[in-house]
Amino acid sequence: MAKDKTATHRFAVAPMMEWTDRHCRYFLRLISKRTFLYTEMVTAEAVLYGDRERVLGFDPAEHPLALQLGGSDADKLAQAARIGAEFGYDEINLNVGCPSDRVQSGRFGACLMAEPALVGACVAEMVASSGLPVTVKCRIGIDDQDAEESLDRFIDEVARAGCASFIVHARKAWLKGLSPKENRDVPPLDYGRVHRLKKRRHDLEIILNGGIESFAAAKAELAHVDGVMLGRAAYADPYLLAEVDGEIFGEEGPVPSRLDVLDAFRPYVEDQLRRGVRLNAMMRHILGLFHGQPRARAFRRHLAEHAHLDGAGIEVLDGARRIVAGESRMSIAAE
Repeated sequence: MAKDKTATHRFAVAPMMEWTDRHCRYFLRLISKRTFLYTEMVTAEAVLYGDRERVLGFDPAEHPLALQLGGSDADKLAQAARIGAEFGYDEINLNVGCPSDRVQSGRFGACLMAEPALVGACVAEMVASSGLPVTVKCRIGIDDQDAEESLDRFIDEVARAGCASFIVHARKAWLKGLSPKENRDVPPLDYGRVHRLKKRRHDLEIILNGGIESFAAAKAELAHVDGVMLGRAAYADPYLLAEVDGEIFGEEGPVPSRLDVLDAFRPYVEDQLRRGVRLNAMMRHILGLFHGQPRARAFRRHLAEHAHLDGAGIEVLDGARRIVAGESRMSIAAE
């Protein structure tokens, strides 16, 4: 699997647990060729001791693609990073932002922001073992930390270890008292803190993440930082990525229509069905493709009602296409 030598973080889709699996990433790649994609977080132990093809496998079309790892044992992370490099990933990313209790109990994720020296040691080992760029995704701070002083200290320490790119979710993570879901919304956004970090460390690549809800908002932030990363907004309305290649990267050429994307996804779906993948494992990622368009509700309803059934096949996707293309009376009734 050849690595993408032209990869850039100017625009990226965030790693999202249970969302950005290989089927989701393949689908998103059909909309944008240049958006940087990330796996779901994978623990170092899962890489070392799990089914590696299931945990790490991906289609070459997904490049540029990063493997996000979770952990705090430098030796295990180094081994996992080396294996990721052998699988053909373009980058290894270390998760220092997830606030869940399960992650904290394993001593990784956002709680590591309190241990910059340990994160630095992990990064140094991962760089040495993999030969790939190692990036870090973090918050602006945790709990009662001073987000000015503590973030600067964290970034400086980890940068000295060999990390040149940081993805900063512009909220604190509250490890005590807030659920992971609340941690995505309750702590206030502070884009200004990330802007100040970029001004102070202009030598580093700083990518802004957190609360960006539209392509226009993302593009506006590029005046202040090196890149932007969208999460839930890109999943809910994936076709917003259709603007990325032309508007962000200056690529010329036709923009695929939503129906073009659906048609391009069909051969992949057929292939995966032959491999024993359930239809719903793929269809759940395309529910937002026609967001805001006529017959979008009928499209979603058709997939929701039929894709999960035992034996569901390509005819379900074809039926959904006919609905959204206005070729079926079902679309009229459903609206």
